[in-house]
Amino acid sequence: MREELSVAELQDILQMGQSRISSQLAILRRVSLVSDRRDGKSAFYSIKAALPAKTLALLKAATESVADLPMVLEDRENLDRVFRKRRRTQEQYFNLVAGRLGKNYCPGRSWEAIGHLALRLAPAIDIADLGAGEGLISQLLAVRARSITCIDRSPRMVKVGTELARKNGLANLGYKLGDIEHVPLPDKSVDLAILSQALHHAQHPQIAIDEAFRILRPGGRLLILDLAEHTFEKARELYADVWLGFKESTLQAFLKKAGFTKTEVTVVAKEEAEPFFETLLASGDKMGK
Repeated sequence: MREELSVAELQDILQMGQSRISSQLAILRRVSLVSDRRDGKSAFYSIKAALPAKTLALLKAATESVADLPMVLEDRENLDRVFRKRRRTQEQYFNLVAGRLGKNYCPGRSWEAIGHLALRLAPAIDIADLGAGEGLISQLLAVRARSITCIDRSPRMVKVGTELARKNGLANLGYKLGDIEHVPLPDKSVDLAILSQALHHAQHPQIAIDEAFRILRPGGRLLILDLAEHTFEKARELYADVWLGFKESTLQAFLKKAGFTKTEVTVVAKEEAEPFFETLLASGDKMGK
């Protein structure tokens, strides 16, 4: 009546054997008084939902009639002990991993899942994804955005991204061939501009950020995800990188020179394997009318 319980927990509460409890549960289930729920190898039993009013009233009357018996009072104490044991098991786990939760594996906790959660908070706005590649971020943002335009200078990337948008039924997501230093969009045409791992491919990063400022409406924002400055020279050959990341102060200077206010630059990720890349998240707002 109070809580969904497993057979093992019922054994602990009632101090009865497993076979006796299982046979009683089978009878209760056969007459549609209880329902069971499988969870892995365990089964949990509870009073069946939406019982007829008269049946539920009869059950309550029956339990209340024996509520003051010593054995029932003992069962109730055992039930409370089982509840405390459940809470204690969880508390012990979280006490153990406190301070390390983000570094350890946690079932169901992934950056992809967290990203989907965060994206549900995004308002319906016009977005430009500059140097978008296949448009992974934009494919996710398109669920909520009013419109998204992906800009990339690779004809192949534009073709693949367009096909993905069509395949996923994202009518508000479009692709244009263009360079992030010469963005093929009008002045003051978007609310959010994104440069995700694109700036270190630019010949002139300042010009790319200036272009982002140009296409943003007043009140708009630029978000940059890029590598922190590093010394992995092979990145030029392996990934066609022009810049080996950026210092935090350099990104701050780029943003301020372009005219952005409320600028922030923060390290948001550190790889644990060589060459230990770090990722910076930079942002700035375009003020004015």
